[in-house]
Amino acid sequence: MQHWPLLSHVELPALPASARSARLHANSILQRWRLERLAETAELLVSEIVTNAVRASTPIVHQQRGTGQAPPAQLLRFWLTSDQHSVLIQVWDSDHHRPVLKDPAPDAEGGRGLVLIETLSTQWGWYTPDEQGGKIVWAVCA
Repeated sequence: MQHWPLLSHVELPALPASARSARLHANSILQRWRLERLAETAELLVSEIVTNAVRASTPIVHQQRGTGQAPPAQLLRFWLTSDQHSVLIQVWDSDHHRPVLKDPAPDAEGGRGLVLIETLSTQWGWYTPDEQGGKIVWAVCA
């Protein structure tokens, strides 16, 4: 089993601005961990994963607004862990639907996020944690 001794965790609102906050956090943490060489790639991965999590959370927020009740603040959970050579990026959102890798048309305005994640990471995937529902999308940057 791989040992990941370095850990950072933050919770972010499910809002578009959180992608920028997550990138800044990742850059700061990787500087602190002396993993600057991974910062650019990790920031791109973080940005795509968080953006996808925000999009996945948006229908849930709109669905709750239709009930006439104020929706609870949707949160994303964002972890960075490292074995001092690689960085594992994980983002939890409350949507249980699996991410779907698409083959976007050349002129499509979206749909390239998972393609970028697959291209930039050494591994990526997703799972549903038993204890909290939703899903966690993860990627390894090495």
